[in-house]
Amino acid sequence: MKIFLIFFLVFISACTVSKNPLRKEIKQLQKGIIKDDTSYVYALPFESGKAHFLVQGYFGRFSHKERAALDFKMKRGTKVLAARDGVVTRVKEDSDKGGWNRKYRQFGNNIIVQHSDNTRAGYWHIQKGSALVNVGDTVKKGQVIALSGNTGYTAFPHLHFLAWKFNERGQWEQVPTRFLTSRGKKYLRSFHWYRNK
Repeated sequence: MKIFLIFFLVFISACTVSKNPLRKEIKQLQKGIIKDDTSYVYALPFESGKAHFLVQGYFGRFSHKERAALDFKMKRGTKVLAARDGVVTRVKEDSDKGGWNRKYRQFGNNIIVQHSDNTRAGYWHIQKGSALVNVGDTVKKGQVIALSGNTGYTAFPHLHFLAWKFNERGQWEQVPTRFLTSRGKKYLRSFHWYRNK
């Protein structure tokens, strides 16, 4: 809990934010200023009936300044579920190192899943040896793929989720993600609890 409070204070006191135009678009989507009924609706990456706190959202001021990523606070060993059908393109599960320093970034265990529209989703900080899938496996939305952990650049155990695609120039572009929650389809916001249906 002490680490979480330190993280929270650093997060609140940070003063720089991203100038990425996607940040403004996501804020408008979250507030309902602009509507989107065409994007894919992801499942929350945890079990049905469970709720988790979103400690950092899109373009968060701590470590997401340039990332449309989400951090769900999860105890070590919590089941991580695929948010969408796809094919596993990467599995890293060999590390047991983690800490609140960028030098640990390379040790973050992760799983990457490619979807039918060529977008990808990444699930980071999973527990060492906990991957339940291999490269080349087909996964279904809601399938358990790993257990959450505290590997890589982390201040506390959590699941880092990010979706992206590659454009025609081969550059990666982040994809804002909306999720089906117990209260409907939402672009998630920091410091809120979200329950899976």
